[in-house]
Amino acid sequence: MLGRTANGLFWMFRYLERSENAARLIDAGLRMSLTRDEEAAEAEWRSVIETSGQRAQYEAHHGSYTGVQAWNYLLREKNNPASVRSMLGQVRTNARLARNVISDELWEAVNESWMQIDEQMSRPVGQNSVGDVVAMIRLAGTRTHGAMAGTLLRDEGFHFARAGTMIERADSISRILDIKYYLLLPSLSYVGSSLDTGQWDNILRSVSGDRAYTSVYGGQMDSRKIIEFLVLDDRFPRSLAFCHSDLRQNLAALALLHGKEGASNELMRESDIRLTDLTVDKLFEIGLHQFLVEFSSTNAAIAQAIAEDYRFLA
Repeated sequence: MLGRTANGLFWMFRYLERSENAARLIDAGLRMSLTRDEEAAEAEWRSVIETSGQRAQYEAHHGSYTGVQAWNYLLREKNNPASVRSMLGQVRTNARLARNVISDELWEAVNESWMQIDEQMSRPVGQNSVGDVVAMIRLAGTRTHGAMAGTLLRDEGFHFARAGTMIERADSISRILDIKYYLLLPSLSYVGSSLDTGQWDNILRSVSGDRAYTSVYGGQMDSRKIIEFLVLDDRFPRSLAFCHSDLRQNLAALALLHGKEGASNELMRESDIRLTDLTVDKLFEIGLHQFLVEFSSTNAAIAQAIAEDYRFLA
């Protein structure tokens, strides 16, 4: 497979995952802001923007954090190159670049979803329609992942697509945990602290983990259990442990297909060792922030190594 085709598949699914993650953040922000006074609602939208990594860019164009401004900036604003509308455009562009190796069903899922969402976001998104737009974005992701899982050969293309998904998902989860956790709990002295149950529920909703968490732990919103669930529970498909386990398998499959391992496989092994030996007690001894910073750095290094191992720009 040509490096530029592999790059197209890898980034097609990174952008898709990134747009879905933005939709989840907006959905969670909506739920919280509707139950808060104006000042607290603005703080929640500031948190959503910061979690998306776009606070500096947002504040260059807006002086306040009203819901309408925040979600339109994330969804469609022209001066935001990281808007969902822009990212889904990149999904479609990369799908076109990889058109010769993806199925008709996958292309149709991407193209039809793009046309529907682009039309919906051609005008400002109001209070009455933002929920529908967010649902449409999440449905686009579900359709696209379903088409990929149901129609693609388990060859290089499939593994590059899955690697892109897991790299992006791990980055998003680690960022949500780091920023949201410190908004809730500025001190590492988590034992015995008084936590806002609604905010912890919001973290789980931000990663579509509320029902899965309840299934494992019941309805108790406990910071220690939530951190353990989102970092270490490899049964949950959005935990850091699951993301890197799945990523390791796909990188191993690529190495087997190419007949050799690269730097990405070595970095993956090192990450595996750290996560396998980790317990929630050790996690808090290290410090959650310190762990997440190191995890994010390793995740970014693996992504860069994949690009170099498989000559994405060749």
